[in-house]
Amino acid sequence: MASHVVGYPRMGPKRELKFALESFWDGKSSADELQNVAADLRASIWKQMADAGIKFIPSSTFSYYDQVLDTTAMLGAVPPRYSWNGGEIGFDVYFSMARGNASVPAMEMTKWFDTNYHYIVPELGPDVNFSYASHKAVQEYKEAKALGMETVPVLVGPVSYLLLSKPAKGVEKSFSLLSLIDKIIPVYKEVVAELKAAGATWIQFDEPTLVLDLDSHKLQAFSDAYSELESSLSGLNVLIETYFADVPAETYKILTSLKGVTGFGFDLIRGTKTLDLIKTEFPLGKYLFAGVVDGRNIWANDLASSLTTLQDLAGTVGKDKVVVSTSCSLLHTAVDLENETKLDQEIKSWLAFAAQKVVEVNALAKALSGQKDEAYFSSNAAAQASRKSSPRVTNEAVQKAAAALKGSDHRRATNVSARLDAQQKKLNLPNLPTTTIGSFPQTMDLRRVRREFKAKKISEDDYVKTIKEEINNVVKLQEELDIDVLVHGEPERNDMVEYFGEQLSGFAFTVNGWVQSYGSRCVKPPIIYGDVSRPKAMTVFWSSMAQSMTKRPMKGMLTGPVTILNWSFVRNDQPRFETCYQIALAIKDEVEDLEKAGITVIQIDEAALREGLPLRKSEQDFYLKWAVHSFRITNCGVQDTTQIHTHMCYSNFNDIIHSIIDMDADVITIENSRSDEKLLSVFREGVKYCAGIGPGVYDIHSPRIPSTEEIADRINKMLAVLESNILWVNPDCGLKTRKYSEVKPALSNMVAAAKLLRTQLASAK
Repeated sequence: MASHVVGYPRMGPKRELKFALESFWDGKSSADELQNVAADLRASIWKQMADAGIKFIPSSTFSYYDQVLDTTAMLGAVPPRYSWNGGEIGFDVYFSMARGNASVPAMEMTKWFDTNYHYIVPELGPDVNFSYASHKAVQEYKEAKALGMETVPVLVGPVSYLLLSKPAKGVEKSFSLLSLIDKIIPVYKEVVAELKAAGATWIQFDEPTLVLDLDSHKLQAFSDAYSELESSLSGLNVLIETYFADVPAETYKILTSLKGVTGFGFDLIRGTKTLDLIKTEFPLGKYLFAGVVDGRNIWANDLASSLTTLQDLAGTVGKDKVVVSTSCSLLHTAVDLENETKLDQEIKSWLAFAAQKVVEVNALAKALSGQKDEAYFSSNAAAQASRKSSPRVTNEAVQKAAAALKGSDHRRATNVSARLDAQQKKLNLPNLPTTTIGSFPQTMDLRRVRREFKAKKISEDDYVKTIKEEINNVVKLQEELDIDVLVHGEPERNDMVEYFGEQLSGFAFTVNGWVQSYGSRCVKPPIIYGDVSRPKAMTVFWSSMAQSMTKRPMKGMLTGPVTILNWSFVRNDQPRFETCYQIALAIKDEVEDLEKAGITVIQIDEAALREGLPLRKSEQDFYLKWAVHSFRITNCGVQDTTQIHTHMCYSNFNDIIHSIIDMDADVITIENSRSDEKLLSVFREGVKYCAGIGPGVYDIHSPRIPSTEEIADRINKMLAVLESNILWVNPDCGLKTRKYSEVKPALSNMVAAAKLLRTQLASAK
């Protein structure tokens, strides 16, 4: 019986690729050294899967930044501003598209479906001259073959690539991206021909957009694209892989009727309704790649339950036609549980990271073929029973408090306009007030001090002294720059979710449970294993200390319940909204303690609210209702004079703008500059926004420093659609990933631009 993995984490068990990338970007190592690290990682990943018994091992899922950018390079779809003159695309052009450079900005970055992974959005138009410009897929297939391993090359499918793109600047927004299908198919044909010549027997096309609500025009484009590819694919086994949700019934019908396709991959964790479609009708003689091992979470598979599902499917499609697979790429989970030497042993027994999930896949495949490992299945059953009965999972007081939330919408008593008036009387801020999002650069020394304190190598007094000095430096810098509403820079925090999770009950933490977010940026999601509560105050000490250093307003900085939920590995034994309400109550306690301590501006970040939006429209309203309600719970009890901020970034917000308004925050700061200011279009279309709003004026994920004139131009665009009395001036996001040599001039230019516009507005009166 066959086994398959959709994709695998790239960073390495100890983030080897991250450090190699950053060394290369900083000019400390060569391209050859970076490529050598990457080659070693690829070899180890392929060997690990081969040793585990996986038959269908993916190749070309490795990436130096992201797989969509790899496809842009493959198609030669480089925007003109990067001055590419043809030929094989190298690191200079590739990383300029991803990160920008001294003279031009990066391409837009946005969330990959409903995950915390990001991709670089292709910029396309009728004048793009597509050409085969990156041979990465073929090179990696040959690389694996030279090591003695047969792999399945993976490509982002042509339809998903176009649907995940956007019209380039200057191209009509109404331009049909799918009209380019005939221009990119020839490049795909060249890639396929090279793979066939290299000896490939299987090829995997990832078409995740098939889980979306696609209209008949888009479905026809999909059908036409694969019909056009059919003759080129002759002689190859073709797998079309979908993931992240159910495949709609009409899409399923069109997909499974395609000629020339050997197998179909489905996410049967988040796409349980697809099971009914498969059982009703599945094409005779085709392979079903059954995604029964969760690629998005870290809980050990319930092997007995999965085996029952697989046996049912085998009865429908034939045992020899079922391939056991992951639900999606394992990119979205941590790498290897064996690296977790400090994790509580009981909790550890409940978990499976990528390396363990590969073993689960093969164990299920062998069991389906009659070679069940009884000891392995018995151990798994014991862990499942332990988790269900463990007293550490349940807190009756928390469950009772969360249940009592029903029946109220938890809105503040006064409308936002009246609250803003009361807040302005207290804060006395200028027009176009300036602020930052929260974090300031995290230096190597700062990271070292946090590590040493965690390892108990320095005393708490020494730790507090160091962090206090850092906060004082950040406060002084902001005062020198003349920023209006300050932040303390978050020097005590490695990660905005991890920091809070460490202080809440019901959370567990890993040492090496890193997951790629974008480029070299990795996060270490907490594990929510039980009911959540706040034993004691989490931020009051640091926020009060920071406020004592200045007469200007100092923001209290919190992460919101929806973001904590969406950026964690969440328990799967109760509905997500119940866990979110528990977190909301914990954050509510913290908000009220900050207010009592004299903090008059409190930011509750909900960077990931849009990220969690279900992919199917029929499920979105329910999610938005409980997500927005959770945010309101956190601050419903504060006084009118306490200003509540929230922050969102790197998603498409236009389609949920009314839910954002319904959050009833006093001020929202929101990513805007890297996405070509498309957020502003929603206001041009007539949406009235009465609260304070700060669309980001420059992209912090690029080292590029914007000029005063550039920022002023962006503010003017905002003033064309927003009233000056509600507009704030701020960067797109936190500054943690940047260097002070970049931050200081960028913020200086930002403040100068705000002052310039204030003068112009005053003289226009």
